[in-house]
Amino acid sequence: YKRTLTVFGENTEKGREKFQEDLDITHRLFKNFVARYRPQLHIDEVATGEVWLGIAALDKQLVDELKTSDEYLAERAKQAEVYHLHYAERKSLQERVGLAASHSVEHLAGKAWEKVSQHRFW
Repeated sequence: YKRTLTVFGENTEKGREKFQEDLDITHRLFKNFVARYRPQLHIDEVATGEVWLGIAALDKQLVDELKTSDEYLAERAKQAEVYHLHYAERKSLQERVGLAASHSVEHLAGKAWEKVSQHRFW
């Protein structure tokens, strides 16, 4: 029963029935979950398969409030211990030597530029 319906093969009546049975079970479980945590709802009025977004969901008491994920996280961060983590990959010896050489060349070029600049303005 991994693929009861498919766009690539033959769909049978038995496959359609199994798919519908699975959908019905999932819908019933979802309705029970929502009814459990939102007892104020008339579950059969809102569990129709429709989608309510924003204000409509708020009006139907499907959500408590509307806000962006950034707003939610900023509020939660005020009430929690937040740590800033930084992951640094360990560089290979070749990368470290190359980086050191690059910095040395930049430093020498800077010093050379200083000398050239000083001689031009004197």
